[in-house]
Amino acid sequence: MKRPRISDVAERAGVSVATVDRVMSGRAKVREETVRKVERAAQDIGYHGVNVIRSRINSSLPEVRLGVVLQKERHSFYQGFVRELEAQTTALTNRNVRLSVRFAQSTRADELADLLRGMKGHVDAVASTGIDHHEVTAAVQDLRDAGIPTFSMLSDFAQGVRESYLGLNNLRVGRTAGWLISHIAAKPGKVAIFVGAHRYHGHELREAGLRSYLREFGSGFELLEAQINLETRELTHEATLELMARHPDLAGLYVAGGGMEGAIEAFGQAGAPPGCALLVNELTPESYRGLQSRTVSIVFGTPIRQLVSELLALAGNAVDHGQAETPGQRFFAPDIYTPESLS
Repeated sequence: MKRPRISDVAERAGVSVATVDRVMSGRAKVREETVRKVERAAQDIGYHGVNVIRSRINSSLPEVRLGVVLQKERHSFYQGFVRELEAQTTALTNRNVRLSVRFAQSTRADELADLLRGMKGHVDAVASTGIDHHEVTAAVQDLRDAGIPTFSMLSDFAQGVRESYLGLNNLRVGRTAGWLISHIAAKPGKVAIFVGAHRYHGHELREAGLRSYLREFGSGFELLEAQINLETRELTHEATLELMARHPDLAGLYVAGGGMEGAIEAFGQAGAPPGCALLVNELTPESYRGLQSRTVSIVFGTPIRQLVSELLALAGNAVDHGQAETPGQRFFAPDIYTPESLS
């Protein structure tokens, strides 16, 4: 197959060869619309100089250095999160975003605080998942004092100091979980909830929402004391087996954070109590298979594409115009998957 040439790019883009040459060399000003057209043409035909064209585009765009702190580097949900970040930053046409992604190795507040402070001097804005703790708040304040806005994601933290929260309305998710369990369960009984840690603000809100709904409308349903699973598969598996052994009338289990793989495995291994609903978060290969086998009743999914899009817009605005006087929140409606969603 013949290697594409500049003349092929020009023909595909509907411009002259001289225009393509000017785009690649950067020696003369070319309208942005035309540059984009040339880039698309080069991409479409597989022209070897497409990266040169992109670098010319990026060099003329305002730049934002965005630091991102996530959990569980090997987890499929967070891997997908990073892929979405990379895809959207690459596709931006109005700004050049340089990503710096770090992963926390634990749920400790001091580790997250160190990761956040370590961004100072290297980024223009930070977006992070993590726990709500005074050490974390102090680190976010340090960043804010240095002119670096911090965005909390998925589970809120450092309220009043961080720039904005982006994620689900976790109180509402908890109430929705209560409604679903009360309608899916074969009969009223015990309801259990696993939270990653007491300092996960989002998990606490989900527990509060679940308790509120069952207290108001869940006659006959009793919410057990929340159990900490540290978002680990092993601990969740062991705790789920113990729950089922101790409570044969278990009507529902909601894994409000990570570690759902252990609950899915336990339900499949030991056989869930008849009519017991299992609710988990995020559509991953494990939860997808759980839905397929009908071991999992409901999966709440975070619309990551929307979240990333909003994050990039807010981060760019904060860098351009300064931090907001009043920190805000950006809620997204959850994607709700059932076994029938896969049909």
